[in-house]
Amino acid sequence: MYKAAVNFLRGQVLVHIESGCPERVVNLCAGAEVPFWDVQWLSPVELTLRTTRRGLAQVRRAAEQVGASATVRREQGAPLLARRLRRRYVLLAGLSLCAAAMVYGSFFIWDFQVEGNETVPDEEILRALEQNGVGIGTFSFSLDPEGLRNQVLLEIPELSWLTVNVSGCRATVQVRERVKKPEMVDERTPTNVVARRAGLVLTIQSTEGVNWVLPGTSVEEGQLLISGVEDTDTVGARILAGRGSVTARTWYTLTTRMPLTVQTKSYTGRKKTGWSLIFGTHRVKFYGNSSIEGAEYDKITTRYPWTLLGLRLPVTLVRETYRFYERAETGMDPAAAESAGEAILTEYLHSLVDPYGTVTTTLCTSRQREGVLEVTLAAECREEIARTAPIYVSDDNPDP
Repeated sequence: MYKAAVNFLRGQVLVHIESGCPERVVNLCAGAEVPFWDVQWLSPVELTLRTTRRGLAQVRRAAEQVGASATVRREQGAPLLARRLRRRYVLLAGLSLCAAAMVYGSFFIWDFQVEGNETVPDEEILRALEQNGVGIGTFSFSLDPEGLRNQVLLEIPELSWLTVNVSGCRATVQVRERVKKPEMVDERTPTNVVARRAGLVLTIQSTEGVNWVLPGTSVEEGQLLISGVEDTDTVGARILAGRGSVTARTWYTLTTRMPLTVQTKSYTGRKKTGWSLIFGTHRVKFYGNSSIEGAEYDKITTRYPWTLLGLRLPVTLVRETYRFYERAETGMDPAAAESAGEAILTEYLHSLVDPYGTVTTTLCTSRQREGVLEVTLAAECREEIARTAPIYVSDDNPDP
């Protein structure tokens, strides 16, 4: 890469050599320490090589010594470009202005990249930055990293750390989200253990408190399972923090309604492509919306950021493709509708049960009514149904 850049700056010439023994020219050039490279044999009597503009005269002298012909096939590099532009003042002025504009534009931020966030959206972080004066087109040397960090952390409490690193025209926003503190349970707080939902008790095991039901007992939601009040023969009633595990068989019946006629998109085959250029925060469209308004379409947007030598420029070419369609009603097979409804209900069932236990059996049924299929999923599960409930103790003393 370095040699290629040097050769471009000093200029290079592709020379075609033809002779009965063209290798003699190569040997003479090597002996005279003439710079050349990229030797390629075209046939036993001809070859090509590359040399510098200064080395061209020496290659020609070596060819004359052995009676060979040396012809310039191509000249490349900065000197050739400078000669061609020598009298094109307008083009030179335009190139100079473009170079100056790129250098000037490199001092501004034209692209943002957010890293390290999982739950806080990029849009929220970028919106907070913009409200604090940092956005597209911000002068990079005007940033106050410490002040910006403190202000954004106040506005987004879910973040614990933030920094903005500017490299060229791109600003990389690195964040760290705040770790939520685990919910602390005060084991000294008097509590009972009650049923989180109705079911048939399979096992009950208390670590603190008194079992209030036996295995095989049917319980309702909120019913007492383990009491935090314990009677003693010596000190009377003792109030504890009831703790324990209660496993039960539980039952769910979930229902959803699936339409038997659905609207689908029927693409007409008509497409329209529009191009636009984004300069910083300004956008220039090269098309109108007259043939788009009032129609239904899917829009596919593709962005082509412009770069120069790996440096992001404040220019983006945008292509927007519109695929037009018409809506049509399509009948849905009842079996397919039942399968889709069962999948929806099964996913919802697992979201309810999985944190506490497992689904053991399911049964799906359906019936059609007024153009709608009612899908019902009955399930039996085995899950933990215990939850704690506080015991409220009154400190009021009755009047004597």
